[in-house]
Amino acid sequence: MSVVKHFIDESIKKTEINEFLQNELERAGYGGVAITKTPLGTHIVVYAMRPGVVIGRGGETIKDLARVLEEKFELPNPQISVAEIEIPELNAYVIASRIASALRRGIHYRRAGYWALNQIVSSGALGVEIVISGKLRGRRAKYEKFRAGYLPKSGDPPLKYMKRAELHVQLKPGIFGVKVRIMPPDAEFPDKINIVSEEEALEEPKEEKSAETETPNAKKEEETTE
Repeated sequence: MSVVKHFIDESIKKTEINEFLQNELERAGYGGVAITKTPLGTHIVVYAMRPGVVIGRGGETIKDLARVLEEKFELPNPQISVAEIEIPELNAYVIASRIASALRRGIHYRRAGYWALNQIVSSGALGVEIVISGKLRGRRAKYEKFRAGYLPKSGDPPLKYMKRAELHVQLKPGIFGVKVRIMPPDAEFPDKINIVSEEEALEEPKEEKSAETETPNAKKEEETTE
């Protein structure tokens, strides 16, 4: 197997696992999964709003998930751990599922989009983009974007920090798509400038001088001890 095909197969498998867990753990407030291979097997971290639902009574639910992942997706010795989502409004999967459930209840897509946008921005996100697509106003499929803040599309920060999620909802007019992109507040950008005050700038040379003055004294003490 070539290297390119290997990475494509691994990406497809991760997507299938993500969709499977999303359907199985919808009640638990599923917020994504992280899969890493170790010498002892496969370490899987499931992010959820209610970890107790994922674990189940006596750990039955999490044991069943490990068995299915090992048999159906051929993961060697899966070890599942559950992490609680601290701020659900900054998790793209949680927001996408909330928008999808709002659309299922018949709420207008604009109301659902702006409501989710305000929730994310009020939680401190640097940038947000929500795209709802489908037969929004007629027979032809269209899409509408809801944007706020600073959200770059290219470069290292989007690849490193941006949270993405995509869901599909079956409604009477057809299938609606929900895409959510969130730039968390801890993201660092190369064009961000840190302004140093005069006091801090003067303190740095003093520290360097003190370090230089300490070294010769230390040498003299060593010579005297010898």
